[in-house]
Amino acid sequence: MTTDAVSSPLSSPLEVEIGALKGGSAQLSEYSGQVVLMVNVASKCGLTPQYTGLERLQERYAAQGFTVIGVPCNQFLGQEPGTAEEIAEFCSATYGVTFPLTEKVEVNGEGRHALYERLVGFADAEGHSGDIRWNFEKFLIGRDGEVVARFSPQTEPESEDVVAAIESRLG
Repeated sequence: MTTDAVSSPLSSPLEVEIGALKGGSAQLSEYSGQVVLMVNVASKCGLTPQYTGLERLQERYAAQGFTVIGVPCNQFLGQEPGTAEEIAEFCSATYGVTFPLTEKVEVNGEGRHALYERLVGFADAEGHSGDIRWNFEKFLIGRDGEVVARFSPQTEPESEDVVAAIESRLG
């Protein structure tokens, strides 16, 4: 966590206001007390098939107080160009996504959404912190609302590392 995040009145990413994909608020605060895997997603990326693993995690652990939250982003080679309706239809029809999706946001640069301001200071196992590297970078948020793990875009959602991190927080 960055020093800025520590001194901020908003300590948890789940306290940030962000819109839902289909309008209104995504109500992230509703997920307080749950384990959350926050993932920036895109529909036209080589990593898009990760939606399958994300949905399987959702199905496997939802009853234990877990959810995936997808955050569409079009900052990486324009790989999420669709409207909210197109994104929702693609995710539902192609991958059967049932987990919540937020509005499309910027995760890097001057327009970085406040949600990602709260996330990017956390380093992954290799020590990378700062800017999001690509679509499907994953952040695990514990029941206490704090970021507890970060995984690279290439890390599959159902990898041993991700599953172990989720299960350790659910237990």
